[in-house]
Amino acid sequence: MGVLYLVSLLLGITCMLLLDHRFRLFFWHDAKAAATVTAVGLLFFLSWDAAGIGLGIFLRGEGNIATGILLAPELPIEEPVFLLFLTLCTMVLYTGTRRLLSPAPGKRLERERENA
Repeated sequence: MGVLYLVSLLLGITCMLLLDHRFRLFFWHDAKAAATVTAVGLLFFLSWDAAGIGLGIFLRGEGNIATGILLAPELPIEEPVFLLFLTLCTMVLYTGTRRLLSPAPGKRLERERENA
């Protein structure tokens, strides 16, 4: 049971990547830009966590579903995996919503011709 949370996060990441692959939203649309955004997002959230841990705001909770492996004091191994999942989920939702709300390419060309 000590790996349930970590396995759930990895399954979530796998599902996000499959969704991304199916609709070519993030990594399968532009891998280099997606890798950069993911790395920047992950580093931002990790530094946010480090600041919170340093100030004594963020504490590690005890749970039977977590591995108990710590990368640093109050920073379990599940945290960077969760932050990776959070970044991927946010970007897949953002790019998917943007695609749904943008007009079809044919209508976009018509609109550009009308405005020209």
